[in-house]
Amino acid sequence: MERRMVLAGAAAAAVGALSDRASATDASPGEIAAALARFRASIPGNFDRAYVENVVIPFFLTSFYEGERPALPMIDVTLTKENALPSDLWGLIYESWKPTPQDGVTVFLQGLEQRGDNNLRKRIYMSAVTPDLYRPMYGDKVVAFFDQLMDNRFAGKPFMRHYLDYYFDIYWDLHLGVKGDAVPPKVRTIGESFNTVLAFRDPMQPIVYENYMTVRALLGFLKAWIDARLDDVASGRVAHPERTLAWYWLKNAGNGAHFSKKDVVFECFHNFVAFSQWGNTIFGIMSRLSQDGGDPAVRASFEKTMSGAYDNADGGPYTPLELFVMELFRTISPNGGSISAITDARQSAYGGSPFAQFGVPYERHSYISTPHTATSFDARHWTNPLQFDPDRYRSVPTSAQIDEARCRQIGFPRCPFDPTTFDVSDGRKAGLANSGFGTVFGVVDGKPLPVCDYAGFAPFGFGYRRCPGEQLTIQVFEDFLRKVWRDRIAFHKLNLPNPGRIPIGPNAVIDDDIGFTRPA
Repeated sequence: MERRMVLAGAAAAAVGALSDRASATDASPGEIAAALARFRASIPGNFDRAYVENVVIPFFLTSFYEGERPALPMIDVTLTKENALPSDLWGLIYESWKPTPQDGVTVFLQGLEQRGDNNLRKRIYMSAVTPDLYRPMYGDKVVAFFDQLMDNRFAGKPFMRHYLDYYFDIYWDLHLGVKGDAVPPKVRTIGESFNTVLAFRDPMQPIVYENYMTVRALLGFLKAWIDARLDDVASGRVAHPERTLAWYWLKNAGNGAHFSKKDVVFECFHNFVAFSQWGNTIFGIMSRLSQDGGDPAVRASFEKTMSGAYDNADGGPYTPLELFVMELFRTISPNGGSISAITDARQSAYGGSPFAQFGVPYERHSYISTPHTATSFDARHWTNPLQFDPDRYRSVPTSAQIDEARCRQIGFPRCPFDPTTFDVSDGRKAGLANSGFGTVFGVVDGKPLPVCDYAGFAPFGFGYRRCPGEQLTIQVFEDFLRKVWRDRIAFHKLNLPNPGRIPIGPNAVIDDDIGFTRPA
């Protein structure tokens, strides 16, 4: 038996004792301390003590609960995003091992009450990723990235390893307008280490420990580098600064009260989490389109979509290709749920929690996940939830259609979220509006840019908490599929005897055993 399995078993036993004692009202501080001592004995001796106290122990004192599948595309504000990060991961983003919002914070870890009026912070973030910007500002970068990935010299080789080799070029080019040698090796290293921690996740594994500590060693360097590059974007020292996400964040931040420069720095590297889902999505698409072992229904739908006028919406809200990509996201669901922080009710209605009673410096942490995948497949929302059917979205409402009248029709006396618009300051005639469910969407030159505001399409979340990068991500994968179709690329299993184990996204480590072929 491997040493890590012995350690994991010992840790599980010790933590089980700790957890049982910590939840019993007759447990004493001495008994809890004894359980902790047994647990510490199972931890490798070479692990940094701060890592043990701030990562390993909180990891095993954390509980996740599956929430309900929403009937409407909303999450109640009682379930907050304020500090909604598993406590063992704080050390990846703050030197102090704990939330320090004065050093910068991401909207993805802010409660609604901290974002400014009418979800202002989310609107400023989304001003950089509205669909009208994609083709003139970002599309050429993405197309060049996929051209490089699927060049002939990579045919017949494991795909995901060289995807990761090039990934940080497109990542930093989109955020700050730099790539290639302009991205220091340390910046590439911290990005890959960050993603490796999220993929393998268990802090008792040496690979997680080593990469976690690498992130911490380089975090200060990364923040200083991003800060300097933001100065380059703001002053025009990079070519075409308007073709970066950061340019729009800086332009639309107003007085910076709800999106300071430190916050922009933070968003630039916190997107390691959001953009890392691209790898999981690419692997999911390749697996389904694979000529051997893929999904025949997905392959047939792709052929049907691309054989027609796939970029012609024909008066509808979505093009056939956009519908196909939306259905891919519904079925692949690279992000399984939206995590919320919750409060221990025993601190209020039912008396003090064991942590509060005993004053022991080891607090249990609990989070609830509002499920994306289960909601996308809920039979309440679709008559055929298991079928791959891109046309299903033609009959459900868009964000602009969820207005006061629609909310009253559903049974609300008024919209749960007041519809308002934030006008951008970047030179466009554009604004960020919201539906009655809180979903933010762009309005450009008076035309709403539709978002599918329906609980059955859940891979990007719900309501005011919906991922602002949804439409950018859909457009990226439209370009991926245009490349596959145009160059007649086919995906195949490589049947390698020992494929590499590759971290491609949060909680996702895969066998790198799919490659592509293309006609000579």
